Amino acid sequence: MRLFEAIIDANHRAVAGDATAGLRPADYADSLPIVALTCIDPRLNAYFPNALALPAEEFIWLRNAGNIITSTTSSTMRSLALACAVKGGREIAIIGHTDCQVCKTTTMQLLDRLKALGVDRSRLPENINEFFGLFGSERQNVIKACDLVRTSPLIGPKIPVHGLLIDIESGNLEWVVNGYNAPVSAAVPAPTDGAHAGAGGPFSSIGAFKDFAMGEMKFPESKIGEAAARAGQAIAAEASQIGSKVGQQIGQATQAVQNASEQVVQYAEKNWPKPPVIPEKFSPLPSKKSPLPPPIRPKAKLNR
Repeated sequence: MRLFEAIIDANHRAVAGDATAGLRPADYADSLPIVALTCIDPRLNAYFPNALALPAEEFIWLRNAGNIITSTTSSTMRSLALACAVKGGREIAIIGHTDCQVCKTTTMQLLDRLKALGVDRSRLPENINEFFGLFGSERQNVIKACDLVRTSPLIGPKIPVHGLLIDIESGNLEWVVNGYNAPVSAAVPAPTDGAHAGAGGPFSSIGAFKDFAMGEMKFPESKIGEAAARAGQAIAAEASQIGSKVGQQIGQATQAVQNASEQVVQYAEKNWPKPPVIPEKFSPLPSKKSPLPPPIRPKAKLNR
C-alpha cells in the first residue's frame, strides 16, 4: 500500500476498535514528511498527527480558518510550496472537518460580528464571500482546495495532493480526493466494510494508535448538528450571497440612472434653446380729466 492508503486503512481499523491498528513510518520514508492544511478549530488539536498514525516530526502542520485556499497563488499556497521545497514535504493533504463553524457562518453574520469588533464595512473588500472564502459545504471546500493546489504553478506535478474530511466526533477519516489518481477532484468511494465510521464507535482511548501516538489522545465530546440544520444554513448562506449581489446590482443601476438624469439636466440647462424675449407694448393711458360736452339747451318756440 502507498502512504495514504495505509493511513486510511489504519484509521478505519482504529475507529472500529482495533487496538493494534497503525503503520510503520519507516516503511514509507520516501513519502514523508507530509504537509497538511487543516482548520484552526481547537477541537482538532487532539487529533493530529495521531489520527494519521504519524509521529510529529513527519507532520508539517499548516492551519487557517476553514482550511480555505482562495487562489493558486495565495499566501496559503506560498506556505504549501515552501513546506515542500524547503522543508522537504513529499505529499500534501487538505483536511477539512465536520461541524465547521466557518461553513455555518453567513455573510450577514460575519459582517455583524466584524462590526461588533469595530470593523467598518466601508474598509472591507466589496466581495466579502470571495475575500474570506466562505463556503456552504465542508466536502466541496476540500475538493475546491485540492483543485487549486493541483493546478497551482507553485506546486510541482510530482507532489500528490489528497483531500480528507475528519469526523470531529469520532476521528474517522474520509478520503474525499485521491491524490494518487491523475484526474483532479477524483473522489474515493465511501468504504462499505466494517472499517466505516459507523461500524465502530468513538475512540475510547489512545490504544488504537499506541505505537505511534506522541501523547494521550483526548477526543471532544461535542455533538454534530443535524444534517437538515446544516442544509438549511447552507441554503441561507447561498440566499444571503445572492441577495447581497442583487442588492449591489440594483444599487449600481439606481446610481447610474440618477447620474444620467443629472447629466441630462445639466446639458439641457447649457444647450437647450431659450425663447426670445418679446418686449411688452403698452397703450397710452387716458388723460387725467376728459372735458365735459357742452350742455344741451332747449329752444323755446314762441307763438306770436
